[in-house]
Amino acid sequence: MKKILVVEDNLEVRENLKDILELSDFEVVLAENGVTGVAKAKSQSPDLILCDVMMPELDGLGVLKILGQNASTASIPFIFLTAKTEKEDFRKGMELGADDYLTKPFKSADLLEAINRRLAKTEKIRQIFENTSGTPFKSFIDEARGIKALEDLSANQEVRAFPKKAMIFEEGGHPRHLYYVETGTVKTFRRNDLGKEYILDVHNPGSFIGHQALLSGEPYKHSARALEETGISVIPREDFLTLLYKDRDFSIHFIRLITRASYEHEDRLLSLAYNSIRKRVAESLLTFFDKTHTSQEQELVVLREDLAALVGTAKESVIRTLSDFKEEGLIRINKGRISIINRDKLESIPN
Repeated sequence: MKKILVVEDNLEVRENLKDILELSDFEVVLAENGVTGVAKAKSQSPDLILCDVMMPELDGLGVLKILGQNASTASIPFIFLTAKTEKEDFRKGMELGADDYLTKPFKSADLLEAINRRLAKTEKIRQIFENTSGTPFKSFIDEARGIKALEDLSANQEVRAFPKKAMIFEEGGHPRHLYYVETGTVKTFRRNDLGKEYILDVHNPGSFIGHQALLSGEPYKHSARALEETGISVIPREDFLTLLYKDRDFSIHFIRLITRASYEHEDRLLSLAYNSIRKRVAESLLTFFDKTHTSQEQELVVLREDLAALVGTAKESVIRTLSDFKEEGLIRINKGRISIINRDKLESIPN
């Protein structure tokens, strides 16, 4: 059941909204003013906020501004309820990140339509960024084109097929697109002065690649290559930046995606600095397996060079460690294909 916070100083309106929402199977949390509304937004974690504009103590614009500065509440969909129709109020609200406006008096059907529309869009974005939806990014972009603020998005998006080992973009190239992995697996990597590769990450369906260079406005600092036959949604730079700058939901989730990636890279650096080769090989083996398979029973086909590039060691060291894992009954190797037999022991290898 979705939870909605109603911030409204008028008792009659507040109770009326409560009745309408509860009849539509929403859980309702009430706040009689802006100060209470901010506190309940932080403590109750609602799925959506309905907020009056004109209120004593703290008005709706103040509520939105405070919540927008808090990491735990910034992404909650926010709909203003107002009797004022001046364009200046609408402009201020949208600049602060409001998702919609409803002008009093409004019909119950209009209220519920606005709520369901915002909840559906937020859920779609959340699923995309958490890689659980199975909904191609193309569908989201197509839907975004229907939003008034995004009507100028171009229609040049396409899904390209990349065969195994095909280069998607190269270090030093100039970014023109954002890439979204629809199917297959991609590695991003850098080479040192001697041409030796170090794999930065392995990307499975639901991952974005190439966004760092788009955001920095600089050439690519790394390269990307398909590890298997891969389908990539190619989003023009203008589409991506327009969506990022004009869609509050998208920009917040994208910032979270970048932050999570940063934390993962910090963990990798810590592992490289302090973990043994055995532990790093085990971690990298599980990384490849998890990002290219959905079942623990499936076999993994990975070049020993790629595994070594992710571990950050010589191929010979990886081959020797894999042989040790096989003798210890942790993995099975058959004609170069690796099956994980004892995942728990791989995960808990001592350092």
